[in-house]
Amino acid sequence: MEGSMVLPAPVVERRRSQSSSHRRPKSSGADDATIVTVKGFFLEEIDEQRAIVPLVGYCFITGFLNAVCFSAIFAWCASQTGNTIQLSIAIGRFLDKEPDHLYRMTDRLALTSLLSFILGGFVGRIGERVGYSARIWLVCGTLFQALLTMGAAIALWKSNLPWYAPTGTGPVWTTPLAFLGYGFMSASMGLQGVMAKRINTQFSTSVVLTSIWCELISEPKLFHLRRGVADRDHKLLTILFMLVGGFSGRCTIDQVGPAITLGIAAGLRLVISGSWFLIPKKTERKFDAEDDEGFKK
Repeated sequence: MEGSMVLPAPVVERRRSQSSSHRRPKSSGADDATIVTVKGFFLEEIDEQRAIVPLVGYCFITGFLNAVCFSAIFAWCASQTGNTIQLSIAIGRFLDKEPDHLYRMTDRLALTSLLSFILGGFVGRIGERVGYSARIWLVCGTLFQALLTMGAAIALWKSNLPWYAPTGTGPVWTTPLAFLGYGFMSASMGLQGVMAKRINTQFSTSVVLTSIWCELISEPKLFHLRRGVADRDHKLLTILFMLVGGFSGRCTIDQVGPAITLGIAAGLRLVISGSWFLIPKKTERKFDAEDDEGFKK
């Protein structure tokens, strides 16, 4: 009909394209916000006082690895006091009436452990760049400890040496591969010790117990048994988990040998590395005069 009006075609497609064009910047902004959030999560500092689980894991690993190396060479990969004194005695033998110029196997092992421990400790100083309490450093540093432990497992597996030194005999790890594995173990302990020490908790370095025993015995609230004392209780946890780690390591190596035992230790360190993701970030705490000994005085 001539009088009828023709309506324009609907513009559904046009509106859809316009709406989609308006959504793209929003999705791009959301992606950017997500990236910023993830980056902030990795770079944020963790709450050291709530990092009990990974730190007791460190203590367990210390006992676990020491049980492996002591069973084979009567030496420790973590405690460097004995290695340092042993090297000083070796130097002192040069001053005997009949000087002893032999470079004994025990001296070689002590020097290997000490130098590897120091090298691992210097690797731990990388944390200065991002912060020793930064989540990304704690995760990556513990992951590197796991890689060193796995390297030790492979080296000892390829060496085909026994894991147990009978009473009255010397060390049984005497080949270059065994020295390499022992060095990897010591380096992982050096890295762990520096990381734990710079977090600044009552677990100290998680590597040695001499200072922990002294601090525990001198703790003013040692016998306050009716309530929890964080300083005392964390020291007790350090000692307990090192004991449990040593016991577990000795039982495991007796069943499966050193290579698989170290592989298990590497897996445990992977778990500890992941546990740093679960530690809450540090928040500002309110001052509590009741818990501050200096304020009371």
